Amino acid sequence: MPGVEHIALTVTDVDRSVPWYERVLGFTTESRTDRADGPSTVRLRGLGVTLTLVQYPDGSHAPFDECRPGLDHLVFSVADRTWPDRLAEYGVPHTDTPDGVALRDPDGIRLVLAVTP
Repeated sequence: MPGVEHIALTVTDVDRSVPWYERVLGFTTESRTDRADGPSTVRLRGLGVTLTLVQYPDGSHAPFDECRPGLDHLVFSVADRTWPDRLAEYGVPHTDTPDGVALRDPDGIRLVLAVTP
């Protein structure tokens, strides 16, 4: 296996999440599919990964909880340590961790920006 093709995250509102990922983390939208009988999906590219945000028409709106089985958190490799300044500029709460800078997306999904050499 050469690697991961993409990561898909379920969100409650793609119209809220997509601009956040674009503005705060610098992702760009590659494609969008809206289906009347199924999920809306938006494919984004940034930070060296392809991310698909999925919104199900009748999906749960329960807040994200890393203590439930499934995703715990997602770590992005970043090249520099300027991210805390950028996050502060956009008013995104964040904390320093041993792995990098931790933050949450609009649905509360825990993300970490880890500086790699």
